[in-house]
Amino acid sequence: MVNLSPDTEINGAWNSGYRYQADTIKGFSHIHAWQMSGLSVIPVTLDKTETTKIFSDFYSPFSHKTEIVTPGYHSVVLNRYDIKAGLTSTNRVGFHKYTFPEKDIQKAILFNLNTLLGPSNNTAGYLKQDSNKELSGSLVMAPTHRRIKPLTLYFKIKLNSPITQIEQDSATHNYLVLLKSSVQNVLMKVGISYTSAENASLNLQTELPGWDFSEIVRQSQQVWNKMLGRIQIEGGTAADQRRFYTDLWHALQGRRIISDVNGAYPDNTQEQFRIGQIPPDKNGHPQFNMYNSDAFWGAQWTLNTLWGLVYPEIMEDFVHSLMQYYKDGDLVPRGPSGGDYTFVMTGAPATPFIVSAIQKGIVKDSLEFIYQALKKNHMSGGIMGKSGYEHKTDKGGGLSFYIEKGYVPYPLPYKENFGAHEDGAGQTLEYAYQDWTLAQLAKKLHKDDDYHYFLKRSFNFKNIFNPLLGWNVPKDVNGKWKKDFDPYQYENGFVESNSAQSTWFVPHNLKELARLMGGDSIAVRKLNTQFMEAQKLGFTSGTSHAAELHPEYSRIPINYGNQPSIQAAFIFDELNRPDLTQFWSRRVVRRVFSGLSENVGYNGDEDQGLMGSLAVLMKIGLFQMNGGTEENPAYQIGSPIFDKVIIHLNPEYYPGKTFEIECNNNTPDNVFVRTIRLNNTPVKSYSITHEDIVNGGILKLEMAISGPSTELVHN
Repeated sequence: MVNLSPDTEINGAWNSGYRYQADTIKGFSHIHAWQMSGLSVIPVTLDKTETTKIFSDFYSPFSHKTEIVTPGYHSVVLNRYDIKAGLTSTNRVGFHKYTFPEKDIQKAILFNLNTLLGPSNNTAGYLKQDSNKELSGSLVMAPTHRRIKPLTLYFKIKLNSPITQIEQDSATHNYLVLLKSSVQNVLMKVGISYTSAENASLNLQTELPGWDFSEIVRQSQQVWNKMLGRIQIEGGTAADQRRFYTDLWHALQGRRIISDVNGAYPDNTQEQFRIGQIPPDKNGHPQFNMYNSDAFWGAQWTLNTLWGLVYPEIMEDFVHSLMQYYKDGDLVPRGPSGGDYTFVMTGAPATPFIVSAIQKGIVKDSLEFIYQALKKNHMSGGIMGKSGYEHKTDKGGGLSFYIEKGYVPYPLPYKENFGAHEDGAGQTLEYAYQDWTLAQLAKKLHKDDDYHYFLKRSFNFKNIFNPLLGWNVPKDVNGKWKKDFDPYQYENGFVESNSAQSTWFVPHNLKELARLMGGDSIAVRKLNTQFMEAQKLGFTSGTSHAAELHPEYSRIPINYGNQPSIQAAFIFDELNRPDLTQFWSRRVVRRVFSGLSENVGYNGDEDQGLMGSLAVLMKIGLFQMNGGTEENPAYQIGSPIFDKVIIHLNPEYYPGKTFEIECNNNTPDNVFVRTIRLNNTPVKSYSITHEDIVNGGILKLEMAISGPSTELVHN
């Protein structure tokens, strides 16, 4: 719940938070979440004449030379005040350590409760003194166009140093908490809650009753080491290893808890706000956490596989959380925020995520209830009928046309727009894949009629494939192909992509797609040509999500900076050319997901851990084309960059202790897998099953500088 860190930019959604290039700290805020932000504080020193000025002029320059950043700990010197600030946290409590200068000068902490942080205005800030060392208060996160209802943040604060006075500025409505001028070392604990002041206090007292800052840093880092240590790697360069764990860290820190230690959580799904309650387990603890989350759009190729294999307890928690939203609001969300739906992106991306958890045996109970909830999402009135941020209607998703005509028209035959991403061809592809995954669950539950119904819908991708052009092409409501169609034009009927990228979005039936193209060999050459062209631009549409719209980047035929085509390298595996999967996946890793630089992040849209997850999977050489949604899900084998990968399996879910991948003769040039042995038994295909992995064992790969047939990869 708490993600305490410095903010160097505060006045805009995408550029807010910690920006390495900026040189000024504008506060330490506790919440950096999908459409949520709040509680910004900063320690200050001031002369008596500066009291009024400090409310609006409190930013401080800083230097990276005196900064320490690790998982669980952030330390920085505020140069303006000569204050060293240390930050750490538990799940729901921020812990600050301020070292003030020794000189006799007024010491204080400024609470910037009424400000713009990221996408949301913080308003109605309120602070009161409870005792000489305790404070409490609240603020309201104003609605955004994604999270359309306000949300109140409650907080409880304890200090180890007496408060001498609190001043509030009438202009900024900020608060200044004055401390003794003789104080030097100050500790401050901040518990937060989205339900009540009492629960903020309970969170603080339960998770952080003591005052040992160094011990909490140690515990936090121990938690991260334990989580990151689920995958051990050997080989590669030091930079390869550091970047790998950076990727894995991203895969784990992108989504946020919104429930309290007692299981209370904010439910904003109805007209009136209410406090929900997670049911207790046999020990009286909440059965799961409720989460705030950006979309699962693209998770079929990222979180489905990584969490399902390495962190099944997180995947189970998320399934229960998503189903609680259904119980409260009657829809399974695709990106909730503040206890409410945002309707971010398109389709029903939670379906493959939940089906994958069921097929892997992570979720075993209430399958009938889950199925009916997912089925509702796929029918009229469900979330599939809503386009991006379509809060009040369900027209923009074009689901009625999809059910009646077998495709979503582009453009929709309405005078008005109902939401974002009304890109019919792209929506058609998403719905078809998601229908296939729901059909797999229907099959598991012996719902034969539903299985055949959704399986038939999963073939709707064929309705937008134009055999004369060899691309997926939008159709209007009358069934006419879009005129003057350009397969490289961005968002020309496709969601955050172009036709060249999204034509391959048929992860459930690539063989049929290849047949439509004229056969496997033609499809392979077509895709290989796209990779060669994409390589010239570094496999991404520029260096940011916004850059995708620029003409020089938007025409890239494969983009590893956004989700619609990040499966592309593993398509070759499905078309009997695993050597090309191995070759191109290594090229993509080297160009897109390698190297370390403090001021460069992920090219494109990292989406709260999705690209970090993808990088991890490509580097260990495991992938799931259909998101792990079939019975005993398959994993395609790629080209690991490390000599050895050891996955420590969670014993509460899987019978095996470890699964190891050993790569003999592995070098940056030896990217091809010549032979495969699983527990000393030869594997003829380039895939293994979920059961193979979770039972434990050793997968041995013999690497080589050339593959079985490499005439297409030389350029």
